[in-house]
Amino acid sequence: MVSTAGSKTRNPYLELLRPEISDMDLALPAASALLASYIAMGTLPPLIPFIIAVIGGYAAITSSYVYNDCCDIDIDKINLPDRPIASSTLSKKQGLAYACFLALVASVAAFYLNPESFIVLVIAVATISIYSRVAKRSTFLSFVPVGIAYGLVPIGIWLAFDPAGILKGNDTTILPLPGIFLGIMMCVTDWGFTLSGVARDVEGDKARGAPTFPVTYGVPLTSKFVTVCWFVGVISSIIIGWTAHLGPIYFVGAFFAGIWMLAQSFDFIRNPTPQRGGKLFLQGSRYRGVMFGSLIIDVILSISFVEYVSILW
Repeated sequence: MVSTAGSKTRNPYLELLRPEISDMDLALPAASALLASYIAMGTLPPLIPFIIAVIGGYAAITSSYVYNDCCDIDIDKINLPDRPIASSTLSKKQGLAYACFLALVASVAAFYLNPESFIVLVIAVATISIYSRVAKRSTFLSFVPVGIAYGLVPIGIWLAFDPAGILKGNDTTILPLPGIFLGIMMCVTDWGFTLSGVARDVEGDKARGAPTFPVTYGVPLTSKFVTVCWFVGVISSIIIGWTAHLGPIYFVGAFFAGIWMLAQSFDFIRNPTPQRGGKLFLQGSRYRGVMFGSLIIDVILSISFVEYVSILW
């Protein structure tokens, strides 16, 4: 939940959406919807609900980016002075209105798809708001609610295509194992993802009295914790494929992208600098984009060709 330095567009409203990591933010809801539909029904999801889910998921994620910028104006003036709100290109009032609009889009989409998804969205928005408004200025554990909120995103999308039935009183299994590990994977890797960016922003956080993990314990220890997070995430990604009986394209993508990501994390340990943390932040987005992209391709092939599934299973 940190701002990024590389987002330069002509439109400040687009820049607030972090276009440099949009591959990950769009691939996550798309992959979640496809996998849920595949596990539940063995088919592709209906086109219109799928489009609504991707738009709604993307709006939910990006609304938190915009709200975070509204809360971090003083810190961003030091770390990222060119950000639209920190540079006064847009006012805080405009930023808050934009965040509310995106949250409204996400809410309408979630409620339309399944009220259970809407409940998960409300919990996720409340959790991430606690981080932006309170936790970042008060505890070194501020990264924890960020991961929880982002771990809830695929769960909310999943319930739109594979309802748990809790609201109707006929629930049997709230979430299958692939959905559970998808949430775990997203939560834990987001701790590593977020702390990499926070390590880059250590100067501004320290100047403004935000006791983040890198400020409290230093970038070297942060780099080690970040590596553990990515290791758990990579293992979780393999378990997703195993429990969902996915095909070779997913496993190849998840394995090799995971090995590459762990190599980058170990390089962060060897070079524990704010600049290397910022680079790892962007690399984390590329890793998750590749992994979710592999999942999307694999699920489509698994549904389209029976022979493809039998390659491994």
